Amino acid sequence: MNGSTARSILVLNVGSSTLKFGVFPLASGDDAFLQGVLDHAGSSAGSLRITNRSGGVEATQLPVDSESAVVELLHFLERHPLLQSVEAVGHRLVHGGSTMREPVRIDARVRERLNDLIQLAPDHLPAELHVIDEVARRHPSLPQVGCFDTAFHASLPRVARTYGIPRPLTDSGVVRYGFHGLSFEYVTTTLGARGELPPRTIIAHLGNGASICAVRDGVSIDTSMGMTPTGGLVMSTRSGDLDPGVLLYLMRSRGFSEQQLEDATDRSGGLLGISGLTGDVRELLAASATNDRAAEAIDVFCYRARKFIGAYAAALGGIDLLVFTGGIGEHSAVIRESICGDLGFLGVKLDESLNRADASLVSATASGVPVRIIHTREDVMIATHVRTLLAKGLAN
Repeated sequence: MNGSTARSILVLNVGSSTLKFGVFPLASGDDAFLQGVLDHAGSSAGSLRITNRSGGVEATQLPVDSESAVVELLHFLERHPLLQSVEAVGHRLVHGGSTMREPVRIDARVRERLNDLIQLAPDHLPAELHVIDEVARRHPSLPQVGCFDTAFHASLPRVARTYGIPRPLTDSGVVRYGFHGLSFEYVTTTLGARGELPPRTIIAHLGNGASICAVRDGVSIDTSMGMTPTGGLVMSTRSGDLDPGVLLYLMRSRGFSEQQLEDATDRSGGLLGISGLTGDVRELLAASATNDRAAEAIDVFCYRARKFIGAYAAALGGIDLLVFTGGIGEHSAVIRESICGDLGFLGVKLDESLNRADASLVSATASGVPVRIIHTREDVMIATHVRTLLAKGLAN
């Protein structure tokens, strides 16, 4: 994809029904030359929305399904003038296991190790690896860099990482890894650059997938997700923390198969399972006035988040800053209000008008703890890591 235009980095972020991308300058900068999202959602026609640097929007329809989405998107990008100067491709990878704890050039050895991690993130890694393989097939000489969501939590102390299981299992890698690391890293990096990162920070990344992180002096010391992205908070379709005995009961007394257990905890659980309606918080909020199960799902979501914030305040020995990020955290004033409403004992108090306006600072003047909203940019973090590896000659 090399050419004569400004040298650049292509960032690819694979979701279950979307493929987001951004083209960033190789030299520096957070402003993408081009960014967009291909939403295929398993349908026969995927929508591609592209925004250029000046804010112009281009939209088209591509005849794709989930299997051909990456092929069609790469074909489209290869014909775009701005994609003629790509020097490297950066990927968000959900799991790096116990050994890949920092961004790395994806070579044959790394690719094989990633294949061994699929069982730890079966809903994420296969699609991510499919994109990596397709880029390699079409552009074998183009460096590709993997940036891991687990890497930010490599700093977790053993007391936070260790499960209460036989030590040989722990020693073999059955430990808490944590996720959403690129988002948490972006938030802490942004706060640090502003001079606004205090010693004790709690970050709530709330979206379809959701987790909370306790950060001391910019370093993760605990986080709600565990060995896989299923643990922690109740999420859109994921159960969050669950008594292991529940799974044993379902296997022994209800005859659940492995597939049925996975479906109950990952695909039909969470807010969808509680409400019986949807896993979309916006739809649940709209229905909650007249539907008790929708209201209950929202209450459980906020209660779990509030409980983790309290627990992490204890782990940190107090709290100096609370940050909301992710799609729900950034855009739902009702959810933020519900979560913070009972955190007055920690000194948290929201300003109603600022909160409703999704302001960058939503805490009241009298609040003992500032509460901020930061728009997370995982793509910026990936581009930064790719630049760093290129500068060190590690991605060539």
